[in-house]
Amino acid sequence: MSLIEQLGMKALRSVDPEAAHGIALKSLSMGLGPKSGPYTTPRLKTTVAGLALPNPVGLAAGFDKNATVLHPLARCGFGFVEVGAITPRPQLGNPKPRLFRLTEDEAAINRFGFNNEGMEAAVDRLSKRPQNAIIGLNLGANKDSDDRASDFAKVLGRCGAHLDFATVNVSSPNTEKLRDLQGKAALSALLNGVLETNAGLARPLPVFLKIAPDLSPDELADVADVANTSGIAGIIATNTTLSRDGLASAHRDEKGGLSGQPLFEKSTRILAALSGMTSLPIIGVGGIGSAEQAYQKIRAGASAVQLYTALVYGGISLVDEITKGLDQLLARDGFANVADAIGTGRSDWT
Repeated sequence: MSLIEQLGMKALRSVDPEAAHGIALKSLSMGLGPKSGPYTTPRLKTTVAGLALPNPVGLAAGFDKNATVLHPLARCGFGFVEVGAITPRPQLGNPKPRLFRLTEDEAAINRFGFNNEGMEAAVDRLSKRPQNAIIGLNLGANKDSDDRASDFAKVLGRCGAHLDFATVNVSSPNTEKLRDLQGKAALSALLNGVLETNAGLARPLPVFLKIAPDLSPDELADVADVANTSGIAGIIATNTTLSRDGLASAHRDEKGGLSGQPLFEKSTRILAALSGMTSLPIIGVGGIGSAEQAYQKIRAGASAVQLYTALVYGGISLVDEITKGLDQLLARDGFANVADAIGTGRSDWT
């Protein structure tokens, strides 16, 4: 991390977390982020669900909720970028404050509640997206919707022409009863509706399912069964957790989803277990803050990984640091390509 980035990070951490997030987005829009694009080597290039990635290190949903900085993010080093979540209609989300830094734990708790400007605003920005990047959209449902399951399909139908992939997000803990849609019957019906809409697109997309880390073994098995038979392209494991085990921060009891370092072990165990239940590609997310942790996710069964909370503590330069470090770890262990490492350490986690 450069001195300028260190000073910038220190300044951001001195203000309210949600305000700092807004400043970070504004800074990227002003061209203050990296401009080198994704780091790549023959070891890092990989294909996940038909998506040709320059490297397997992506940006998780939630950072750019409204697709406002697509071009700057495409230059920041990510192999792929997921924006959103986007709902059919704009919504304010939950009352503030709703984002908390847990500095001692290198973590965050949020209870945003799908705050976003809606699909009409998003589709306009996505239509002007960079064409040399892999861009996906996290699909959400309005809190007051009469038919939340159909909301996911609505957003996909409206925005799908401008995307490379889409993610069905039924795992946010911040919209009441949303996680109920992870039940076997409800999930199957929801995915059928989304995939029917997807099939009607001029260019059908890989559709991923994002799951919670708090599923019981039986619930995880049900999710895997639905995923294996539904026709989706892959799974993102995992979203934030409701667990508060072992936290030191004064904000540890705030309501919402916990992300960052405390999530790493929990989410990786879910990932490893899931990878033994499906042959679908899995994107690993949750607590990745180093190249070694990205490598552990891949060896546990992930085809690619995503970052978010670690950027709060490590800055945007962390993307290149992790990508280059991952390349070195693959070379050290004799892997010609990242795909060769997938699942080679699963037994460490199951």
